[in-house]
Amino acid sequence: MDFLADCRTRLAFDLVGNTWHPVVLWALKDGPRRHGELRTAIGGISAKVLTEAVRRLERDGLVERVPGGYRLTRLGTSFLGPIEAFGRWAAEHGDEVVAAQAAPGCPVAAVNRR
Repeated sequence: MDFLADCRTRLAFDLVGNTWHPVVLWALKDGPRRHGELRTAIGGISAKVLTEAVRRLERDGLVERVPGGYRLTRLGTSFLGPIEAFGRWAAEHGDEVVAAQAAPGCPVAAVNRR
């Protein structure tokens, strides 16, 4: 399979490539939440960035606005599986990635030491 600029696989990677999109989706997994509740649940996200993320997820059909807040759509709920898989992978291999980044000669390590 070729990974063209407009292919469906690239579209899925763009959804998880945004720092906040998977976090917002995961924060909605247990049901609808108001904007302020989402900010509290997520932590570290500004109101502006949360609004931008929710609007983008709405546009992509993963989140919908309901009276008093936001909830996952059927499509958004289906995306929790891949997000959970990423989380499991990170839990299993995150230390290896951090160690590789800290290794001498790693370009990331050089940038992080500045």
